[in-house]
Amino acid sequence: MARAGAIAEAMKIAIVGAGIGGLTAALALKNSGFTPVLFERSALATEAGAGIQLSPNAVKVLFALGLREPLEAAAFEPKAVHLRGYRSGRLIAYRPLGLFSADRYGAPYFHIHREALHRLLRDAVSARGIPLHTGWACRGFTETADHVEVDCGEHEPVTAELLLGADGLHSTVRKSVAVDDVPRFTGMVAYRALVETADLPKKLIEPTATVWMGPGRHLVHYYVDGGRRVNLVAVVEADTSREESWNRRAEIGELQAAFAGWHRRVRVLLDAARDVHQWALYDRAPLPVWSTKRTTLLGDAAHPMLPFLAQGAAMAMEDAWVLSRLLEHREEDDIGPALDRYQRLRQLRTGKVAEASREQGVMFHLHSPGERLARNLKLGVGSRLLPDIAMAQYDWLHGYDPVRRFV
Repeated sequence: MARAGAIAEAMKIAIVGAGIGGLTAALALKNSGFTPVLFERSALATEAGAGIQLSPNAVKVLFALGLREPLEAAAFEPKAVHLRGYRSGRLIAYRPLGLFSADRYGAPYFHIHREALHRLLRDAVSARGIPLHTGWACRGFTETADHVEVDCGEHEPVTAELLLGADGLHSTVRKSVAVDDVPRFTGMVAYRALVETADLPKKLIEPTATVWMGPGRHLVHYYVDGGRRVNLVAVVEADTSREESWNRRAEIGELQAAFAGWHRRVRVLLDAARDVHQWALYDRAPLPVWSTKRTTLLGDAAHPMLPFLAQGAAMAMEDAWVLSRLLEHREEDDIGPALDRYQRLRQLRTGKVAEASREQGVMFHLHSPGERLARNLKLGVGSRLLPDIAMAQYDWLHGYDPVRRFV
C-alpha cells in the first residue's frame, strides 16, 4: 500500500474545472493528503444554474468533508416527493423524505440553490489553502512516464503527477482521453427559472419536491434559499434540436404556452416567473475509456446524464470521494491500477444511474391515456398500500454510501 503520508503529500494533482465536481474533488484529494490545484476557464463571478437536489448519497460526501454546518444553513429540507396529475392536480403517489430519509439512509435529502452550494465549496477550498486559478483554459496536455504537462494557452504550462478533467459537458480533457462522444438530441428541451415566494399566493407551493406529469412534458418545483424562492424545471418535447447551453434565454410566453390547460397551481407559478433559461437535452453513449496513464475524468466530463433522477452533481461527488480514496490507498506507487479500478467501479454505478434516469423521463411523459392510467395505478398502489416495497426501489440509489465503502 502507498505510504499515505509522504508519497501522497508529494503528489500534485491538477484539476481542470472548478464546478461542483472539481471543487468537491479538490477537497476530497486534500483530505487524502494530496496537493490539488484547480484551474478554471471562467472568472467564477457566479455559478450558472438555479436549484439542485442533493440526495443522501451526495450529502454523505459533503458531511464527510466537514461541510455539514454550512450545508444545513444554506439548504432546504423537503418533507416528501409528490407526483401529481397535470390537469386534475390529484396526488398520484408520494415518497417521504425528511426524517424518513435521514433514518433510512443515514443522511437527509436537501434542496439548495446551485450558487449557494458552489459558494460554500469555494469557501472550503479557500479555507484549506487549495490554489484556485481562474481565467485558465486547458487546451490539451502531454504525458511522460512520471508527469503530465497541461497546455494553458497564454499562461505557463502546468506540470503535475496527475491531471483530473472535471471540465463538464463539453470537456477539453475528454477529447484527449477518448474518442469524443457524439451527442444525440433527445427531442426534449428543459426550461428553468427561479420565482420569489413572496410573489406567489400563500401555500401555493408545498414544502415538497413536486412533479407534475403530463403527455410529452413534465414540471418539477421545490423551495430553495430557505423557502424564499421556488426553483422550477420544466421539460417539453420538441420537434427541432436547439443549443445545448445552460444559459440560453427563453421567452416566458413560450413556457406558459407549453403548459396551457394544466392545473391552476402550475399556471400561477409560471405566471410569476420572470427570468427563464432553456437548454436542449442531449444524450450520449457511455465512454469506454476514462483514463490514460496520468489523466482521468470526473462528473459530466466522464458520464453526462439526463436530469430526470437529479443525480448529475451527486455522481460527481461520489466520483470525487472514490477517486481520492483509491489513490490514497493504492497498493503501489504506480497510479495506473488505481485509475483502472476507479474507472471500473464508477462506470458500473454511473451507467446504471444514467439508464434509470432515461427510464424515468419516459415514465413522466407517457402519451397514451391507458399507459398513464396504468402508471398512476401502479405508483399509487405502491406508495399507499405497499410503502416499504415502493421505498426500497430507491435504496440502491439513495442508500449508496461511498464514504463507508471507501474509507
